[in-house]
Amino acid sequence: MATKVLMPQLGESVTEGTISKWLVNVGDTVKKYDPLAEVTTDKVNAEVPSTVSGRVAEIVVPEGETVAVGTLILYIEESGAAGESASPAAAEAPAPASAAIQASTAPSAPAAAPAVPSAPAARQAAGNDGTKQRYSPAVVMLSQQHGIDLSRVVGTGAGGRITRKDVQAIIDAGGQKPAEPVAEAVAQPPVAATPAPAAATPAPTAAPAPTAPAATPAPSVDIPVATGDQLVPVTPIRRTIANRMVQSKHEAPHAWTMIEVDVTNLVNFRNQAKAEFAKKEGLNLTFLPFFIKAVVEALKEYPMINSTWANDKIIVKKDINISIAVATEDALYVPVIKDADQKSILGIAKAVDDLAARTRAGKLTMDDMTGGTFTVNNTGSFGSVLSQPIINSPQAAILSVESIVKRPVVINDMIAVRSMVNLCMSLDHRVLDGLICGRFLQSVKQKLESIGPDTKLY
Repeated sequence: MATKVLMPQLGESVTEGTISKWLVNVGDTVKKYDPLAEVTTDKVNAEVPSTVSGRVAEIVVPEGETVAVGTLILYIEESGAAGESASPAAAEAPAPASAAIQASTAPSAPAAAPAVPSAPAARQAAGNDGTKQRYSPAVVMLSQQHGIDLSRVVGTGAGGRITRKDVQAIIDAGGQKPAEPVAEAVAQPPVAATPAPAAATPAPTAAPAPTAPAATPAPSVDIPVATGDQLVPVTPIRRTIANRMVQSKHEAPHAWTMIEVDVTNLVNFRNQAKAEFAKKEGLNLTFLPFFIKAVVEALKEYPMINSTWANDKIIVKKDINISIAVATEDALYVPVIKDADQKSILGIAKAVDDLAARTRAGKLTMDDMTGGTFTVNNTGSFGSVLSQPIINSPQAAILSVESIVKRPVVINDMIAVRSMVNLCMSLDHRVLDGLICGRFLQSVKQKLESIGPDTKLY
């Protein structure tokens, strides 16, 4: 008997994954724990291991398709199970949920009535040629939420399979166009394109002739491409980042605030200590650990900042785990410094260096990417002096540390040149208000401006 391999849950709050690359082919022999596929989620890239030893019988989900956790992605015929059904898909008696929905809403007409499929929709309809169109749970859920009739969607996946991207493209284009009447009575959808009463059943010969060609899904973005323009395909991880950012902006009402901090004493202290620190510890002493340490101490004073919105309640996190943004050539990852409140500046510096190195080497684990409660984003490393970061959902706030620049400022009614930095904070206004965030930023400011010769690194 063939064993089903399902899309695993690769981390907390992860609900779906994208098959970025299959590492096996049908007919390959695999051992238990051998990697089967590379999967991309909104948290990290990971490999799906085999749960049994045997032969790959069928690959169900093609590369590039996003499916929900628990979705069947592969069949493996276990060792010693030869002689069982060679086509696991054919042995599945129940039709997919979406196919059952379509069957229940189809017009009552003789199933065996011959109809010439003259449109892609007819070719895609379940059972039109003895095979069943298979839809992933993610496709079914998305289509039901937006009223998309999957029988009229042209799939771009392997073998004409309808992918989540196909459905999303229709949604992005403003939704599915009403079904146009066609001459074939059997293929007529339950809702006619003409304003007939809802209870009317399509008659075999009463359908009017179409006035336009059958509708096809419009592209997601109708932007002209000029000669010489470069088309860059959207990778699974870039698509995941995009979806997460859109979700955060749509769900969390973002508010924004900024404070400027005089870090002249911090710059002087770091310049004096960095050489000895590098010699003793073997890593550079950057400014980021000082900012993270100040944020952590302020979070202890204002724990509501370290929280998340949960619909009917606000969860104030006990642990203080700081997410940091690390950019690679093609993506942005947000690994987590666990128990940052229990670390010294040295401990934070080591954690930052380790996470950054493993991110760029592609060696992050799921544990590295989960559990963050507040994000510190070092946009100043790119020379930015002002930014408006997007909250790292489900956290309640994010802080961007901008570039340290020398500016003339007024001190005791005199102009002086000081090292100044802007701290920019985006907050979820469902959870936080300006008062508490202002006090939090003032606390961070006070801690940074009080750094001096007595500051402890260890």
